[in-house]
Amino acid sequence: MLTKIKFLVTLVLGFIVLSSCGVKNEGDTSSASNSNIVELDFWSFWGGGDRKEVIEEIINDFNESQDRIKVSHKYQPWGDIWTKSLAAISAGNPPDVIVQDINSVSQRAEAKQNTNLKEYMTEDLGSTFYPQLWDTALYKDEPYGIPFNTDTRVIFYNKKIFKENGLTESDIPATWEEMEIIAKKLDVKKGNSFERIGFYPLWNIETDTWAINGDSGKSWFDASGNVAINTPEKVETLQWIMDWKKHYGTETIEHYEAEFGSGVSDPFLSGLVAMRSDNINYFTNINESAPDDFEFGVFELPERKNGTGHWTWGGGFVVEIPYGAAHPEESYEFMKYLTSEKVQMKFGEKSFDIMANQNANVNLVNGDSLSDDGKMIYKMADHAFSKTVLTPVPLNAPGYNTTLQAKIDEVLLKGKDPQKALDEAQKTIEEMSQK
Repeated sequence: MLTKIKFLVTLVLGFIVLSSCGVKNEGDTSSASNSNIVELDFWSFWGGGDRKEVIEEIINDFNESQDRIKVSHKYQPWGDIWTKSLAAISAGNPPDVIVQDINSVSQRAEAKQNTNLKEYMTEDLGSTFYPQLWDTALYKDEPYGIPFNTDTRVIFYNKKIFKENGLTESDIPATWEEMEIIAKKLDVKKGNSFERIGFYPLWNIETDTWAINGDSGKSWFDASGNVAINTPEKVETLQWIMDWKKHYGTETIEHYEAEFGSGVSDPFLSGLVAMRSDNINYFTNINESAPDDFEFGVFELPERKNGTGHWTWGGGFVVEIPYGAAHPEESYEFMKYLTSEKVQMKFGEKSFDIMANQNANVNLVNGDSLSDDGKMIYKMADHAFSKTVLTPVPLNAPGYNTTLQAKIDEVLLKGKDPQKALDEAQKTIEEMSQK
C-alpha cells in the first residue's frame, strides 16, 4: 500500500513539474530569471526638453547593460519632489534614488533623510569630482550623496556691441572699476531714458554671489563656521551695487526687469543690454532664441580689485539614496553609473549643464561633439570652477537666509545704510547660531 502511495505522489509531483515547464501562455512574460531582478524607482524633476530625453536614454542604456537591475524614471515637479520625498521617507516607502540639492546634503544627513554611502563604496570617488562639490556631499567626512551636475556664474557679452564701440577681447573688464568704465561706454542714453544699458549686476544673479566675489571668496560664514556678514568688503559690495542702482535709476531698472523673459523678449538677446551675468548654461537660451547673426562671448566675474580673485558662486545637485530605501546596494550601482565619465559627458552635451565629473567637462572641451561655442562654454566653466564657492546651509543656523535677505532688501529697496543693515544681520544671526 505504501509503495502505491509513493508511486501516486511521485506521479503527481512529476505532473506538476512538467506542467510548470510547459509552453507559456501567450502574454505570459514571467521567467525564473525575472524574479531576481531588482526594480528601482528613480525620482527627478527633469520632466521635459533635452534633460528628460537624455536621462531616459541613459536609464535605458543602464537597463540594457545588465540583467540584474531595472530602473524606472518618475518625474516630480520642481519644488514638489522634495516635499513628496519627505512624506515618502516618513511613510517608510521612499524612492530608491533621488536628485537632491547639493547645498543641503548635511541637513538631510543630520535629520536621517538620506543614506550614508560609505559601506557601499569600494573605490575612492572623491578625486573624480570638483573638490568643492565632493566636500559639500560629505557629512562628518562621510559621503551621503554623489555630485551629479553643477553651475557657475559668469558674464555674457555682446561681441557686436563691443566692436561697434571700438572694444576687443583685450578690453574685457577684469576689475569692478574696469566694469564700470566699459559699461558706461556701452550705455546709450537719450534725455533721461536709457536705450541701452551696459551692465547691471543684479540681473540674473543674486547679491550673495557679489558678496562672495567682493570678499575674496568668503561667504556669509567663514571657513570655521563663524558669521561673516558685516565685513568691510561685504559692506563695500553692497554700496557698489547701490551705486549701480543710482546710476541707472529705479524706474529704468524696473522697466528692464519687466522685459526680461524667455525668447526674443530677453533684453540681452535683443541688444538692449550689452553684458549680462548669469548661470553658464544660459547658453541654452542663446541657442534656442538668439537671432541668427548674434555674436557673444563669455568671461569670468571681474574681481573687486587686482588680486582679490574672480570669485563666483555655484550650486548643483547630487543623487542620493533616501533613508530607508529597500535596495541600497543596487541603488548605489545605478548612482555610480550616472556619475561615470561617459554618462556625464552624454548628459552634458545634451543639457549644457556643467557636470560634476571634472574629466567629463574637459573631454567635452577637447572632443568633437560640440560646436565651437559649446566648447567655449565648457572651457570657461572648467576655468571658473577653480574660483567657484558652494554655500552649504550651516547646521547651526538653517534659517539665516530669511533674516539676511530681509536686511539686504532694506538696503536695496528702502535705501538703508549698508553698514547698519549688515551690522544688524550679523548680530541677529550670531545669536541664532549660538542657540
